[in-house]
Amino acid sequence: MKEKSKDKGSIYDAIFDVVRLIPRGRVTNYGAIAAAIGSASGARLVGYAMNASHGVTPKVPAHRVVNRNGLLTGKHHFSPPEKMQQLLEQEGIKVNEDKVVDFEQLFWDPMTELAL
Repeated sequence: MKEKSKDKGSIYDAIFDVVRLIPRGRVTNYGAIAAAIGSASGARLVGYAMNASHGVTPKVPAHRVVNRNGLLTGKHHFSPPEKMQQLLEQEGIKVNEDKVVDFEQLFWDPMTELAL
């Protein structure tokens, strides 16, 4: 991935680029994306970017980003909040009590998958 400047827009663009690579039927977490863009302590920033991603073109599959335990902590940024779970289930991902079932098996690590 090419190096980006540190302004908020380009950092968000780098985050969006990684999220767009998450395969259908897989999930990742905020920290893994932060590490992939070179900001290991930037999980919160990834969360802000996911909140800002609705309406971005090309589309950003923000529903595939969950917390480190597989919880749908970003669901309140979807309208309605149940939309995040619905989108995951449409991809074959089971969710129980706001948590991705078999999270460890479905986890997509951009550092490994993209050989960064």
